[in-house]
Amino acid sequence: MEFKGKNILIIGLARSGMAAIRLLHKLGADRITLTEKKEIKDREYLESIGVEIVPQTDEVFEKDYDLVIKNPGVPPVSPFIRSMKERGIPVITEIELAFMTARPQHYIAITGTNGKTTTTTLVYECLKKAYGDRAHVCGNIGTPLCEAVLEYGLLEDEGHYISLEISQAQLVDIVTFRPDVSVVVNLTPDHIDSMGGLDNYYTAKTRVYLNMKEDDLFLMNGDDENVKEYTERYPVHCDVQTFSLYRDDTDAKLSGGWMVINGEPVIDLSKVTLPGMHNLQNIMIAACACLREGVSAEDIRETVYSFKGVEHRIEFTRELDGVRYYNDSKATNTDATITALKSFDHGVILLVGGFEKGLAMDEVKKYLGCVKKVIGYGFSGRRIATDLVGEDALIVNDLKEAVLKAKEYAVSGDTVLLSPSTSSFDQYSGFEERGRHFKEIVNSL
Repeated sequence: MEFKGKNILIIGLARSGMAAIRLLHKLGADRITLTEKKEIKDREYLESIGVEIVPQTDEVFEKDYDLVIKNPGVPPVSPFIRSMKERGIPVITEIELAFMTARPQHYIAITGTNGKTTTTTLVYECLKKAYGDRAHVCGNIGTPLCEAVLEYGLLEDEGHYISLEISQAQLVDIVTFRPDVSVVVNLTPDHIDSMGGLDNYYTAKTRVYLNMKEDDLFLMNGDDENVKEYTERYPVHCDVQTFSLYRDDTDAKLSGGWMVINGEPVIDLSKVTLPGMHNLQNIMIAACACLREGVSAEDIRETVYSFKGVEHRIEFTRELDGVRYYNDSKATNTDATITALKSFDHGVILLVGGFEKGLAMDEVKKYLGCVKKVIGYGFSGRRIATDLVGEDALIVNDLKEAVLKAKEYAVSGDTVLLSPSTSSFDQYSGFEERGRHFKEIVNSL
């Protein structure tokens, strides 16, 4: 696509918007307009390369553009997004821009509700073991794909291996994006408001395999009924490999103390250090994907056995007076908290709360057998904690007070688990800041 002379609108800056602008500028785009609500720290640089910066007004969105690139944080159900699409204006995200302009690469695309970041990271570590500096990790995990295209010379060089975490907000506006391997890790309720309903959220996830061809590979979760339903509604038209933690009729399964893939024992379960069945699923997906991309079973084994997990996802923080503290700040929905609770069998002091997403706690209540106390904090802390345990809940103002109260209740052998069940935007900029603050508080005890 020729970008010179094209009228291009960028909606929302942040890191992905900046990466898209930099890539467009390199490609010769000379009519870029940025509309942003927040303060712009890089205004001088943007204006120096000819970017016009305007406020977010109806007048801006009523104009015609040759191309619109929106930040993933902009809800796809926004009236101005719908209006532009109805007028025939192409609306994409930076993922699509990067894919359509880069040379051909090997993409492993990982989406779903929970487990994406751990799986994406593990895939990258396996790829790096095999392919060195030709392996990269990007997408919703932190580094925009446009940024990787620029940093690693992907406009000129092909054949790199990219582990890509991709969200529903990035998938809803893809046009040509086509991975070699893709997976919908699981489907549970989340992002209902921003997506305009649960069906829209689940449907968007299926777009990860929309453009895949016969010789590509989709990894099918044989344990998830929602994945089964939506892949039947939106059929997969490429090669399919099934995986399961509980069945023995799938291509990848657990058998005799091993993770077996296509009939071959690949991972010795006794040597896996990550806790919980959910992590066995993440490992299984990573192993299947990387075997398809030519990584040896030996390289996969060495990587898995030494892998210690991802920051903010059931991350061991400290042991003090026999009490173990875990940072699960990335648990921004109920299913993630359920996953965390399944990793422990007793003595859990659970810290919940944050931004109010309105998620029901009914399913979480089924997994409270290991919990001795629930402490709610932040804007939604009272509602979530009382929904879980009623009057037995302890309600405090903020995370620091929650940790201090947990320390009072905990005895040797207990676990203090920050697994909030919701996002952090009442008091923090994101789950990362929340998780770092939790670790700072715990390490200062």
